[in-house]
Amino acid sequence: MSKSTPNQPDLDSLREAIVSGDPVRAMSALTQLRFYGDEAAVPLLVLGTKQTLFLVRSLSCSGLGYKRTEQGWKVLSHLLSSDGDPNVRAEAANALASYGVERSWPLLKATFVEDQTWLVRCSILSALAEQPDINLTWLLELAQLAVNDKDGTVRVSGAEILGRVIRDGADQPVAAQARSLLHPLQQDTDHRVVAAALNGLQTT
Repeated sequence: MSKSTPNQPDLDSLREAIVSGDPVRAMSALTQLRFYGDEAAVPLLVLGTKQTLFLVRSLSCSGLGYKRTEQGWKVLSHLLSSDGDPNVRAEAANALASYGVERSWPLLKATFVEDQTWLVRCSILSALAEQPDINLTWLLELAQLAVNDKDGTVRVSGAEILGRVIRDGADQPVAAQARSLLHPLQQDTDHRVVAAALNGLQTT
């Protein structure tokens, strides 16, 4: 029988709820895993990623971003390229970023290039843009890909990242490169992109 304390639900009960097929029960059980350490929680989160309901798989991916182990990294990396639901792939991308930008950058950049889904691309852009210590050259490289995307929402995110590069890069060469990428976006067909470009160019 699984050990539990007065403040912890029983692991066997949580396992049963996760595989029950009931999204309410399963998601509640996954949330309860926050009371457990990585060793106990990760196997059940991994079990959650194998369920049919995409909401359960997505929440399990999110949990693996907080309960970080090598097993979790491998599962998330697999889901990032193999899960059929973009919501799950997007959540996997976000979780992988929490393992550290140095480790996740090559995988997330490759996925950005390969996965044409706007949701996945926006998740990658958001997750990496939130990293305070990311190499600005990497951000510039990612933003350049983003502003050439056919989806306006992705282009907006790319333009916003270019604005950050200008702000954080100050007088560095990357700032000048970012400005040169933003200028043409002032004529973008999507008014949101235009607004983001203008805002970025006004950055001092």
